[in-house]
Amino acid sequence: MTDAEDRKPQSDEARMAFTAPAGIEVGDSESETTSEFALPKGLDVLQAPLHEPEGSAFTAPSGYIVEDAPPAFTPAGGIPRISLTKDLPWQDRMRTMLRMPVAERPAPERMPRAEDEGPAVPRVLDMTLRIGELLLAGGEGAEDVEAAMFAVCRSYGLDRCEPNVTFTLLSISYQPSLVDDPVTASRTVRRRGTDYTRLAAVYQLVDDLSDPESHISLEEAYGRLAEIRRNRHPYPTWVLTSASGLLAGAASVLVGGDLIVFIAAMFGAMLGDRLAWLCAGRGLPEFYQFTVAAMPPAAIGVALTLTHVDVKASAVITGGLFALLPGRALVAGVQDGLTGFYITAAARLLEVTYFFVGIVIGVLVILYFGVNLGAKLTPDETLLASDRPYWQIAASMLLSLTFAVLLQQERTTVLAVTLNGGVAWVVYGAMHYAGEFSPVASTAVAAGLVGLFGQLMARYRFASALPYTTAAIGPLLPGSATYFGLLAIAQNDVDEGLVSLATAASLAMAIAIGVNLGSEISRLFLRIGSPEKRRAAKRTRGF
Repeated sequence: MTDAEDRKPQSDEARMAFTAPAGIEVGDSESETTSEFALPKGLDVLQAPLHEPEGSAFTAPSGYIVEDAPPAFTPAGGIPRISLTKDLPWQDRMRTMLRMPVAERPAPERMPRAEDEGPAVPRVLDMTLRIGELLLAGGEGAEDVEAAMFAVCRSYGLDRCEPNVTFTLLSISYQPSLVDDPVTASRTVRRRGTDYTRLAAVYQLVDDLSDPESHISLEEAYGRLAEIRRNRHPYPTWVLTSASGLLAGAASVLVGGDLIVFIAAMFGAMLGDRLAWLCAGRGLPEFYQFTVAAMPPAAIGVALTLTHVDVKASAVITGGLFALLPGRALVAGVQDGLTGFYITAAARLLEVTYFFVGIVIGVLVILYFGVNLGAKLTPDETLLASDRPYWQIAASMLLSLTFAVLLQQERTTVLAVTLNGGVAWVVYGAMHYAGEFSPVASTAVAAGLVGLFGQLMARYRFASALPYTTAAIGPLLPGSATYFGLLAIAQNDVDEGLVSLATAASLAMAIAIGVNLGSEISRLFLRIGSPEKRRAAKRTRGF
């Protein structure tokens, strides 16, 4: 090979980066497969025995002995300190447990084995759903319903259960262990009825079941539940109709009515109540029942104005509205929203909206015809309602008393809720009339005291707080603001009417938030569950 040939450029194949340099002998590369992951020659690695099967995520690790395993799993953050003594109401104990993840819930007792005798899981879940259905249909909040369902399951040894409550659907799931199939059951609430006596009986049943000293079998629990469902209402129909009339008459006195106005409002509310019962017997939805029930008080007020009777017709109409405003559903809806049950809260508030629209339609139809017939309806005649404080206090207590009867409360709770309603009106009157505070702020403070006293009474008796708070907020309901808004709209003053209706909505929200805040303040100062902080503190912070 000449020097010229040596200097000639080589081909691309000859200049590859993987071509061995000249002078180095390389073996047959086709028969040797090497890589950077290949083990060097001369290095021995221990191989796994061939008889060991391939593991999985649920396979116990080698060297793990079940007898030497710890009794429970310890979370990374440690086990929180929780006081679950039986001296606390079961609502507080179960609410504390529900606000914790399943893996962090303390379970000092061991789960019963499969061979142990005990009730079947599907039957326990069915009993739990039946109790939750009665509570939800009676107007109880979603969180309290979940707490009751969890208490029933826990009393029969089903600790790893998750209840879920929406507006019309209840479901519960139980998983015995991580490798067992879960058992899930659900139930739909199709009928709702207000009976706080039945609600108190269900609370007593759950309290007895959650008491470790009382051993109630599943058959006994089914028997007591069937007896609760068969119980008749504590008040007959004529008492309920009379209570509806007295409620409207007491509300008319609150806004400045006299004896004639009292009687007219009472008669209109009783007539509206009977018409609503007639519509309910024909199967009409509640929307039309509220519409029909709102017409007679408005018609009587317009008739008194057209006949030139020297009475405050607006007080008659306002008193009739007090008996129809859905204060119970409003408080429950806002409570569900503040405790994180947004779907249930939205459904409840939508229900309140439909009821309110039904009332608006019924009153507007009568007011429209009354204005066209020449009825002189003015809102200025109710501005002197603060001249009779003693009459107003008595009327507020009568209103709370009759409201408690309409809610079918136990006779032992009527006196307490009557006093609670009187205290609420005294606080509102002292702030609004004497202190000249805004009506929204005065209503919120008064409703907060109602919630605080109601929660304290409920904790004293280990019962629900609804019977002690719902009827007591009756005197605070925005009946006059609602009427003035509807009257302005009927007189073609839409702007003023919308402002008045917005005021009524603000007062309603102040009532609901005040009641819930009063209940939460009682739990804040009374040590419940974790003494350091509540487990639900971060639910609404956005992270």
